[in-house]
Amino acid sequence: MVKKIFAKSYIALMLLLFYAPIFVLIAFSFTDSDALGVWNGFTFDLYKNVFKNETIMEALKNTIMVALTSALLATILGTMGAIGIFYSKGKAKKTMNFLSQIPVMNAEIVMALSLTLLFTVLGIRSSFFTLIVGHVVLTAPFVVLSVIPKLKQMDPNIYEAALDLGATPTKAMFKVMFPEILPGILSGFLLSITLSLDDYIITAFLRNKNFNTLSTYVQGVTAKGPLPNVLRALTFIIVIVIFLILLGINYNVNRKEKMEAKKR
Repeated sequence: MVKKIFAKSYIALMLLLFYAPIFVLIAFSFTDSDALGVWNGFTFDLYKNVFKNETIMEALKNTIMVALTSALLATILGTMGAIGIFYSKGKAKKTMNFLSQIPVMNAEIVMALSLTLLFTVLGIRSSFFTLIVGHVVLTAPFVVLSVIPKLKQMDPNIYEAALDLGATPTKAMFKVMFPEILPGILSGFLLSITLSLDDYIITAFLRNKNFNTLSTYVQGVTAKGPLPNVLRALTFIIVIVIFLILLGINYNVNRKEKMEAKKR
């Protein structure tokens, strides 16, 4: 009994520490005070003004564009890499599996410096291309880690049966394998978007200096003074969007599980 109370209290404390700063930020997004912690009265002005700030909107557009582009490329490369690793054998499989995990464990600053030196040696200037490459290198290994467990859960006989029935390897992969590992692919895609949205170090090293994302914009503003109060409203909007996406995914997964349970 004491252990259960302690365990539940510990979990509640951890959740409080995780979410309390977000809730404080959300609460003060409904007041127009410049200083966080000062309440000037309830208002929606910050939500009205955030969309009028052209600099922030440009940074938000750039952030979303980089996140979606890099996540799509990382998901394609990571999924293909996971399939290749899964169907490899012997030392080749162990070596590729080990090498795919190094970027996950590696310090991000090392990755950023390495890519910067590589592009410098090749004579490639910092641009949208170098930024996308950096984000793909950062996120693709996480797609591999998301897809491989689904490949292990998949019944290999289904794929081989499709081949025996006359399907080409490519058709069998798209018609049989992909539906089985789709949850892992989606998880990797969403994780890639999250990592890209949150990234600062690689973005700071590989972007064109005139190209700002939210992370580089916030860093630039805080280096000169306090953050614009409208960012509090933007933060809450981002939280709501992420919450709705997760809600939709969980609902879809639960619905499919119930449909499969009924079939059984």
